[in-house]
Order: sequence, then C-alpha cells, then structure tokens
Amino acid sequence: MLKRHPLNPVLQASNIPYGASLIFNAGVAKYQGRYVMLFRNDYCKHPESDWQDYRAGKLDRHPPFETSLGFATSADGISWEVAPAPCWKMRTDEILRVYDPRITILDGAAYVCFAMDTRHGVRGGIAKTEDFSSFEILSLSTPDNRNMVLFPEKIGGNFFRLERPFTVYSRGTDRFDLWSGTSPDLRYWGDHALVLAVENVPFANDKIGPAAPPIKTPKGWLTTFHSVYRDNTVNLGGWERTWHKRYDAGLMLLDLNDPTKVIGMSKTPLLTPETPYEKVGFRNDVIFPGGMVLEDSGEVKIYYGAADTVEALATAHVDDLLALCTSPK
Repeated sequence: MLKRHPLNPVLQASNIPYGASLIFNAGVAKYQGRYVMLFRNDYCKHPESDWQDYRAGKLDRHPPFETSLGFATSADGISWEVAPAPCWKMRTDEILRVYDPRITILDGAAYVCFAMDTRHGVRGGIAKTEDFSSFEILSLSTPDNRNMVLFPEKIGGNFFRLERPFTVYSRGTDRFDLWSGTSPDLRYWGDHALVLAVENVPFANDKIGPAAPPIKTPKGWLTTFHSVYRDNTVNLGGWERTWHKRYDAGLMLLDLNDPTKVIGMSKTPLLTPETPYEKVGFRNDVIFPGGMVLEDSGEVKIYYGAADTVEALATAHVDDLLALCTSPK
C-alpha cells in the first residue's frame, strides 16, 4: 500500500551546491504549477577527527552545526533543482537559528510554519512568502512551542493550526502532546485545545506532535504526526554518543468542521524506520514527515526526513490511507 520511492533519498547533502551536511525535515507543497521544497540544512565545518574525539568522550559537546533553510523546485516532485544559496538564515544576539519548515498554500498564498531557537526558549512561528527568498513573519509564539502546521483553509471563519508545546514542568521530560489553536488573522492565536495525547498512541511512550500539514478529504482532515518511542536500555547510535529514541510516522483523521476531534487513527505506524537511509545517519531510526501532497489521481506524496540526514518520499492512494484510520475508541 505505502511505497517508498525507489530513488530515495530524493534529496541529500551531495545534491546541494553549497556547504551542507544534513538535509532533512523539509516542507513540500504544490505552488504556482510546480512542487516547492524548503529543507533544513545543518552544516558542520569541523573535521571527522573532532567527531571521533566527541564519540570517544574527549569533547563534552559534539561539533556545532550552522543551520539554514534551502529552497528547491521540481516538475515531478522527485527530481529537484536546488537554488544556489540558502534562502533563509537567521542569527542575531537573541535568535540562534530557524529550522524545520512546513509549507501551506492558503488562498493562493504560501505560508511557512517554522521553529526558532532563541536564547530564551524555542518559539514557533508563521511567515508569509511570495518567492521563497524573503519571508514576512506574521506571528511568533511564546516559549516553548514548535512543530506548528497550518491548515489550508479557514474553519468556522478562523485559521487553524496544530502545534506541540514543551510541557516539561507539568508533564515531565519529553512527555509532549499534540495541541491546536485558532486565529482570526494568522497573528493572534488562542482557543488552544488538546487534540491527541501521547498515551493515546499505542506505539509512542515519549512524545508526539504534528508533522505534515493536513490534506482535506470528504471524510475528514488527513494528517500525519510524529511519535517517539524511548528505550533507555538500548543505544540506537548515530553520530551522537547515545541515542535512545525511535521516531515513527503516525496517521490520523480529524473532523472537517472541528479538527480538535480525532475521528480516526492508524493503530500502527504509517512509517517506521526500516531502510538503511532511515536507520543509519546523524540520529539512527528516525522518520519525520514534513509534507503531504494530494494529487488529482488520488496519490498522496509523503515527504519525510530520514535519520535526521536525508529527505525521502513515500506514496500511497488516499483511499488506502483513509482505510487505515479506524475509530480511536
């Protein structure tokens, strides 16, 4: 049913015409007749010897990355033409980086949800762009909130988004759930509601959150989410010394008129790490969807970061995906 594309990864560091190390967690949409992609690029200038020293315990922290967003376009959603330079890099005394973009086309305009690391916490934001070279920031959350995705149309007269706050103090370390918010103008957000709790996902024990922006179907809003299963007795490995978390992709169906209601969910992961490019990389055993494109044929293209290292593509028919979303009760 769900097929990984035979040309995976569809984008990786070797495809980038400037300094690049890790290409992942991209937002993808169809815009003005072409596929567009905003991808996260974490670039490390340090030599492999520094990483060897880190893994051997000679360095307290791994070598630093410089993060930027890159832009690419495609005629078929498979082969990508990458712009010659990063399209968005933000670094000030307060802002450390912008990353993990998600693209939503709403009323013909392109909007980007993103995460922003600052010296006083993680903020989630929404920006508008016409050309993917300049971005007008419309809103920024208070810390700590991220993984925001915007719905492609108003619901009940308001804009609607999914989000994942970091409720560390009240829920404990890495016990995060999937929430929603509404806005009259994309700037001011309220009416926040719990949509899905981590304890309601059979294959998660650590945290969950939004992934790709939802697509509209006659049966409801179909959307992916990321889920994390932690086992501290197992070191999954990667570039870091220790890594205990497996990231899967979940799938759920939300009510068309009230997306705070989960009306269907797959009881097993839609995607779980299986292939070498999903199991081996900067962080092993990680899948993180960032884009879903519904074609006129009914095919759904699902773009996802793999092992926090490359960008991959899987496809399925929308009817097959809807059939997976059984009643959550």
